Amino acid sequence: MSVAAGEPWASLLGAVHTLITVCDSVVIVYFLAINTSYLVLILIALGEFVRTLRRAPFAGHDEAATSPLTPPVSVIMPAHNEAAGIAEAVRAMLLLRYPEFEVVVVDDGSTDGTLEALREAFDLAEVEYVVPDDIPVRGRVTSVHLPRGGPVRLVVARKDNGGKADALNVGINLARYPLVCMVDADSILDSQALLAVAKPFCDDPQRVVASGGVVGLANGCTVVAGRVVEARVPPDLLGRVQVVEYLRAFLLGRTGWSKLGSLLIIAGAFGLFRKDAVVAIGGMDPDCIGEDAELVIRLHKHMRELGRDYRIVFVAEPISWSEAPSQRQVLAHQRRRWHRGLTEILLKHRRMIGNPRYGRIGLLALPFYVVFELLAPLVELAGLVLVPLGVLMGAVNVDFLWRFLVVAYIYAIVVGMVSVAVEEYAFHRFTRWRDVWGGIVGVVAENIGYRQLTAWWRLRGMWDGLRRSPQVWGAMTRAGFDSSSPVREKGGDRA
Repeated sequence: MSVAAGEPWASLLGAVHTLITVCDSVVIVYFLAINTSYLVLILIALGEFVRTLRRAPFAGHDEAATSPLTPPVSVIMPAHNEAAGIAEAVRAMLLLRYPEFEVVVVDDGSTDGTLEALREAFDLAEVEYVVPDDIPVRGRVTSVHLPRGGPVRLVVARKDNGGKADALNVGINLARYPLVCMVDADSILDSQALLAVAKPFCDDPQRVVASGGVVGLANGCTVVAGRVVEARVPPDLLGRVQVVEYLRAFLLGRTGWSKLGSLLIIAGAFGLFRKDAVVAIGGMDPDCIGEDAELVIRLHKHMRELGRDYRIVFVAEPISWSEAPSQRQVLAHQRRRWHRGLTEILLKHRRMIGNPRYGRIGLLALPFYVVFELLAPLVELAGLVLVPLGVLMGAVNVDFLWRFLVVAYIYAIVVGMVSVAVEEYAFHRFTRWRDVWGGIVGVVAENIGYRQLTAWWRLRGMWDGLRRSPQVWGAMTRAGFDSSSPVREKGGDRA
């Protein structure tokens, strides 16, 4: 080949070499930024935990439990094919410590005898009941049932299947009280849960429109009569890794965002809202797969556009427990669905991103979620390809490779260790050293294999959201707290 003929190829290789060098530099800066941002949120959360611990002896739960001024709450439980455990779940909910509340169960077209299980357990009788239409719903309410025996604070509605969000909207319409608490049928709540999550409304009734609490993992924990009586780290590696994820993202991350006045997510497993605010924005969006986070962002948008002073608060106490997937296939489906929901939400509210009209939400929180949550799996997988390719082409030297590994993995492990240490300092949930060491093992395992695998699942979820493929909840297998039986994933069926 002549020199002239080889020049285009040399130029092309030089351009590729330069591109890979630049991309690799961008990747390492990205990993440095994302881990530093997590560390900053953790440190902010630590400061909030210190203040919470100082105020704990004066929290006033005993006074709130007996005060007539404590705002009454309607607890809404959507249920789809939950016959095996729905009666026990409702009994546990009715035993919550709170002065005045009701439980509204919405049977979303179950086919396994969910309504029959409730009828037998609580001696339900069908009644004539006009359901308000404050929020439009899709599934027709076919019957409403009340206990025959008198003062049991329970309402059960049967409706045509329309999905979890539609069932919640029916429950909001049925709710009699000014605060509505949305709870998954398989969630386990501490006895003080309602008191803890309602405290922000008692302290600041004029401004607080929503509050959420910590969701812990019940895998491996000792559960008696619908209560977690002893916290444990799951024995399996997959469960341990998820414990670390929940600590960093769901406890520490959300506590930090709440302190910054920029909380975007209240878990659908347990959240408390002002009913009038939820009705004003049209309730839950049945077309969004991440309806819980979408509701919170819409509340922010509504309040900002009205120019009102408001607060959305995160309660940094472990008050709700849920079961995490124990099988890789189930976890893959969950993470793919979560990231699809994030993609759809950010697309739906894209005009808020970077918009100063929405204050810290538009200028800080939403851009963070775009850069460090939505795009994270793309950058993670790109780094796994580009860095080795750069080494092979000579575009990356060994010193750079070591820096990449330190920033991408060792720094992330340090952040995870800090998360475990902060949680243990603040709440000391785990009484055995083996549980603490189990969490540390989860930190290491998360960054060696697990994170890369979840990046692939999340990338597929983002692709699903971008191309708007049909939303489907499939049959999911969960171990359960007492037995291992196939149940439907939370959310119900959707065609």
